Amino acid sequence: MTSYYHKSFNDFLKKESASGILLMIAALLAIIVANSPLNSLYHILLEIPVEIRVGALHIGKPLILWINDGLMAIFFFLIGLELKRELIEGELSNPKKLILPAFAAVGGMVFPALIYIALNWSDPEALKGWAIPAATDIAFALGILALFGKRVPITLKIFLVSLAIMDDMGAIIIIALFYTIELSTNSLLIATLSLMALAFFNIRNVRSLSPYILVGIILWIAVLKSGVHATLAGVLLAFFIPLKTTSEDEVSPAKNLEHDLHGSVSYVIIPIFAFANAGVPLTGLSIDTLLQPIPLGIILGLLIGKPIGIMLLSFISIKSGLTSLPEGMNWKQLYGASILCGVGFTMSLFIGSLAFEQAGTEANLMNDRLGILIGSTLSAVVGYIYLNKVLPPKQEISKK
Repeated sequence: MTSYYHKSFNDFLKKESASGILLMIAALLAIIVANSPLNSLYHILLEIPVEIRVGALHIGKPLILWINDGLMAIFFFLIGLELKRELIEGELSNPKKLILPAFAAVGGMVFPALIYIALNWSDPEALKGWAIPAATDIAFALGILALFGKRVPITLKIFLVSLAIMDDMGAIIIIALFYTIELSTNSLLIATLSLMALAFFNIRNVRSLSPYILVGIILWIAVLKSGVHATLAGVLLAFFIPLKTTSEDEVSPAKNLEHDLHGSVSYVIIPIFAFANAGVPLTGLSIDTLLQPIPLGIILGLLIGKPIGIMLLSFISIKSGLTSLPEGMNWKQLYGASILCGVGFTMSLFIGSLAFEQAGTEANLMNDRLGILIGSTLSAVVGYIYLNKVLPPKQEISKK
């Protein structure tokens, strides 16, 4: 089991690192297109209406929302599978190892949010984006770490992955509690019945994935129609996919599905999401634009709030004796990782779309994207420069 976990973890690191690089390319391509004569075609493409009708059931949305509500549900489904595995078998199954990333994740979410709230307190519409700088993009962060190769201690990678998973848990809770619109009782009832069916399959130890996926689609439609954000259906479905095996030779359905989905999500879904959401027109960009409360709150939240929150609560948890600094990792390296956590990108863009697209505030949406791109870029650059100074040189690694 241990060797399988380490192999899965190494595969995870490789895929996430490569995904981070692809993500950068997709985001850069979106910015180039949005600031070229192709800008109008870019927006026309994203606004193409796509409809599905089966009898009385009708789902009609522009392409951008099919990406954000549909494809991202698969992304959240994968997050749910990873989270379940980590909590039951992985690093997060050990309470002692759970404490440090849990404290760090809370600090890394609270302090950026406080900075944003402080700068946008007087604007109720802008306040809806308080959670935007609270998120961490694991693919981007690991993509940057991958540039250092074997100079990065494995414990630092594990800490960053564990923190990001805890961060994702926080983001899921925030989306469920704060980014819902008017609720539909009938749709929630159907969603509840779907969850009961999934629980029945799990209790009866149903190993075939087909019943889970079929009910999962019904669950997604019900949640979509309910007013709760549809991506949460992906997380809920993941928790019911069987993880344990009936024999030593069997690979669990959850691990099988996680392995099969990782490539599609990392190399297709996330780059498509980045391309669809990162296209920010930079025409007329000035210092005054960046000093507006929304982009400034996001930039300062990601670049300053993240590392301060992570370091402060990590310090408190370690000095209080609740946990200890992982072996092979020092405070300087921990600080470098905390800076990289300011790369919010994917989840920040997603939360921004929930905060401002539903309200129809296009100007706020553009400002939030600008803040995310600049804050994430600065965090990536500063984090890389700092880690390059504090990580052991190549010469020392080669001697070991």
